[in-house]
Amino acid sequence: MSVDTVTGGPPHARSLPAPVRLILLTNGRRISEVLHVVAELRIADLLADGPRTITELAEQTGCHQESLYRVLRCAAAFGLLTEEAARRFAENELTVGLRSDIPFSVRDLVLYNGSDSVRRPYGELLHTVRTGQPAFEHVFGRPFFTHGADDRDTSDREAGSGALFDRAMTQMSRSTTHLFTSQYDFTRFSRIADIGGGHGFFLSAVLNTAPKARGLLLDQPHVVAAAPRHLAEEGVADRVEIVRGDFFRPLPSGCDAYLVKQVLHDWDDDHAVRILRGVRTALGDRTDGRLLVFDHVVAGPNDWDQGKFLDVDMMLRFGGRERTLPEWQDLLAAAGFALANEPAVGRWAVIEGRPVRSRRTA
Repeated sequence: MSVDTVTGGPPHARSLPAPVRLILLTNGRRISEVLHVVAELRIADLLADGPRTITELAEQTGCHQESLYRVLRCAAAFGLLTEEAARRFAENELTVGLRSDIPFSVRDLVLYNGSDSVRRPYGELLHTVRTGQPAFEHVFGRPFFTHGADDRDTSDREAGSGALFDRAMTQMSRSTTHLFTSQYDFTRFSRIADIGGGHGFFLSAVLNTAPKARGLLLDQPHVVAAAPRHLAEEGVADRVEIVRGDFFRPLPSGCDAYLVKQVLHDWDDDHAVRILRGVRTALGDRTDGRLLVFDHVVAGPNDWDQGKFLDVDMMLRFGGRERTLPEWQDLLAAAGFALANEPAVGRWAVIEGRPVRSRRTA
């Protein structure tokens, strides 16, 4: 069954009275909780080889049979899997995305979006609306990144673990990397730096599209510790210099392209400008150098855009934000760049900045 993406209800929802449509919208939390349970129990993995009865699924998951049936019946109602006769369940194209054995699984993203790290701050959304302060710190008593670092050694099954966040962000990177690399030609550059580049997944993909280029990967020490293995698996280890660092400190110079992928939306404008000014300083007098930001460009008023939901996430989690194109232009200008392309709107996009000389040095 398809779902109406505007109302969050069944396909005929727009024909229903407005009060009924409002009640349908409140089902979002119920749907996300059911989805989280299905992902946690690895139901998709169990259905990969064919339909299973509720008795089999309950035995394999160690669950109460009738309670599990009622949850899976609800999941089938919004299309997450398919209920067949005699209480049998089968996978469909939506279920497949929750399997843990496929390259483009989103299971960890689903688990993270249903974790305490996301769920509890949304319960305090009104705190952020009233104060302008991130609800995450209000709920957990410490900033998001401190919380994640402290939780990194806990069990992966713990909802708020830093390890789960890392895996979820890797899955997000996989889902957006092809989109970004298909939008831009990197072969013009000879040395490409990825600032805050994690394990090097994105940089590896970029270098594989630009076989003559060399790369530089910069991130915090505990993050890049896992990079050598990944870079070797992708066949680019001999072309990448790994730098343990912090993008709020001076950045390595000598590169003609600086990539900043899905980083700036974590930060408010003041911090984002600091990061970009670091890139501008690293480029120095290179007028042919480029800043390449890979982030969301928010659509106009009333237009459907997942970025508007992500924007609330960023507000609650870090005090960050998703930005419209004019807001991106203002951010670039404050850091010494001018927009050099026409990014797509309402989606993840490549935002290209060319360095401009200040009036003092022009």
